[in-house]
Amino acid sequence: MNASSPVEVLQALIRCPSVTPAEGGALTVLEDLLKPLGFAVDRMVERDVDTPDIENLYARAGTDGPHLMFAGHSDVVPVGDEADWSAGPFSGEVRDGMLFGRGAVDMKGGIACFIAAYARLVEAGKVPRGSVSLLITGDEEGPAVNGTVKLLEWAAARGERWDACLVGEPTNPDTLGDMIKIGRRGSVSGTVTVRGVQGHAAYPHLADSPVRGALSLAKSLMFPAFDEGTENFQPSNLEVTSIDVGNAATNVIPATARFKFNIRFNDHWDADSVKAEILRRLNAAAVDPELRPGRAAIAYEMVWSERPSHVFLTRSNSLISSLSGAIETVTGRTPKLSTTGGTSDARFIKDYCPVVEFGLVGQTMHMVDERVSVADLETLTVIYQTFIEQWFAHADA
Repeated sequence: MNASSPVEVLQALIRCPSVTPAEGGALTVLEDLLKPLGFAVDRMVERDVDTPDIENLYARAGTDGPHLMFAGHSDVVPVGDEADWSAGPFSGEVRDGMLFGRGAVDMKGGIACFIAAYARLVEAGKVPRGSVSLLITGDEEGPAVNGTVKLLEWAAARGERWDACLVGEPTNPDTLGDMIKIGRRGSVSGTVTVRGVQGHAAYPHLADSPVRGALSLAKSLMFPAFDEGTENFQPSNLEVTSIDVGNAATNVIPATARFKFNIRFNDHWDADSVKAEILRRLNAAAVDPELRPGRAAIAYEMVWSERPSHVFLTRSNSLISSLSGAIETVTGRTPKLSTTGGTSDARFIKDYCPVVEFGLVGQTMHMVDERVSVADLETLTVIYQTFIEQWFAHADA
């Protein structure tokens, strides 16, 4: 396999069925590629209660600073019904200028391009002064318990320090060069359970419908808006993602109703303050008689999901300008600096060093026939190679 060919590297990775939590051979492929390029490679299995064991990889070339990290994940989501695919989901087939397979975009393609970019620097005798490392987890698409968090803790405990990180997630909505992610909104989830009194639907005065209470509480979280957005972030948004009563009968008022919600919040809030606002709204709605006239306050229980994601914004000019400059040099496009979208493992990395995200076009990620343009693989490889050179030039300045 030619390490400087992003197509060949990506095909080898796709042919490893590394559906979370399976390693599937992907880390072995990476180890075999990285060692001849001068990387020292460590692989470790992380464990925790009630979660699957996860194998991760950390590789470093160089021993001195400055130190640039590339982070990504080798695990992929399930393929669904293989019969729906026009090419085998683990085949890496190239057809009409497109490379097909699960993980082609999210995000084995980004890993392949970064390795190919570094291999080309090695071949050209342009290995940067300093260190380059790859932090690759097998748990990004899963519970994210035994992956990047523990891998970072392990590396930091042995003395690893980083000056900047590039995460190779697919960030471009339409065309390669559209967008760099320089931050992410925070995320908090929870479940509200409302207790009522079961009874006959024809005799509501003898019962207390928890559905009415759940609707009142849910409405209070969705309206009014939490804010109007900030300079770098769109408005915070809370969505009620399910309302459940488990009631198959139409003439029975249930005893319990519950709903789940998720809020993506901007830098007007932190996890503690947004939780406090949610509780304030729930407590106010609990005594509002609109849907429950003449009733006592709504009896509810609030359970937060573990480990919220914290909002962050990267302000490293050298990192952002090096990547933006590389994109402009290669594509002629000026990328938008964005904080939109969901969460990624950058939310963990930001506690260790400045981090940005840039990868392939994400239109087919997690879909049947996930695929990437062969031309885009080559372009991203050149962008990554240019970025590595420019970032180290800035770091040396």
